[in-house]
Amino acid sequence: MKDPEKALLILEDGTTFMGHSFGAQLSNAGEVVFNTAMTGYPESLTDPSYCGQILVLTYPIVGNYGVPPFSTEEERFRFFESDKLHIRGLVISDYSNDYSHWNANESLGSWLTGNQVPGISGIDTRELTKILREKGTMLGKIIVNNDDTSFYDPNQENLVKEVSTKEIKEYGHGKYRILLVDCGVKYNILRNLMNRDATIIRVPWDHPLDTLAYEGLFITNGPGDPKMCSETIQNLKKILDKDVPVMGICLGNQLLALASGADTYKLKYGHRGHNQPVMRVGTKHAYITSQNHGYAINDKSLTPDWEPIFLNLNDGTNEGIRHKTKAVFSVQFHPEASGGPTDTEFLFDEFLKMIEIKNR
Repeated sequence: MKDPEKALLILEDGTTFMGHSFGAQLSNAGEVVFNTAMTGYPESLTDPSYCGQILVLTYPIVGNYGVPPFSTEEERFRFFESDKLHIRGLVISDYSNDYSHWNANESLGSWLTGNQVPGISGIDTRELTKILREKGTMLGKIIVNNDDTSFYDPNQENLVKEVSTKEIKEYGHGKYRILLVDCGVKYNILRNLMNRDATIIRVPWDHPLDTLAYEGLFITNGPGDPKMCSETIQNLKKILDKDVPVMGICLGNQLLALASGADTYKLKYGHRGHNQPVMRVGTKHAYITSQNHGYAINDKSLTPDWEPIFLNLNDGTNEGIRHKTKAVFSVQFHPEASGGPTDTEFLFDEFLKMIEIKNR
């Protein structure tokens, strides 16, 4: 077997790690973030919330179960979180050249190569993660074949506009019509709603929300700074004046807060992984959740009509809000986690129950 090509990971502060290229033979740059999940790399790499980022997987061995089939639309909808890879690069410690899984179709390296995403292995990801935790998320670049490239800051762009659908799409034939504002939706959100007897009308991130008929409104996850989505925020403000059941996830949580008059801020290094503990406010019920976000709601900025419903047990940050009198709530974590814990999947049932009560 031919020795892998040398590659470099360079952070914006000049810190350099040397490793081996195992993906596409090209250089790329983005925001360097880390994920603490032990499994689920096919889902993470296709999660639109990672758009513009170089993803560091802290679990030491990656690639051992390969990648499911990705060639058809049906396969992508069934096994992944979108129809493309959104990361700008992958950083891991040990790459497994041999893979084994009943559903594996190709190796991780082959998948990255075919989708023009560079990967670098042989990196001390524990040391890299310590740097990111102490200094905060940084820009970085993966250099392959000595082909240098400039640093790239995805936070200066409206990433939601890039990943959102460009046309209205409809899914399912359920009892209730749900208007889904696509800010970078994960397919498992669609699957969860369809499994609960819903018809989904998926619209672009900036689509007016008062031109279609529906019984419930859903605001999805997505990448980047929520304040970039000014059109979505203004559209939500109009809906909050009405009596429509609303649920939001991740970026949807932040957008709902901004529409209500609250504020958001960028976290030092974000929450990304399948193992984030949250507690429901007013109870002793804790849940293990999957998360992927770099921004959070400032609880102190919530207006009197709103209150927090979940808190992160690691750092006390907001993990969800609700209106005190209306059927409107959102969460920062991912109840639809795939892969990851399904502890909070019941929140989809609560949302559909709100719609059912409203339509009695």
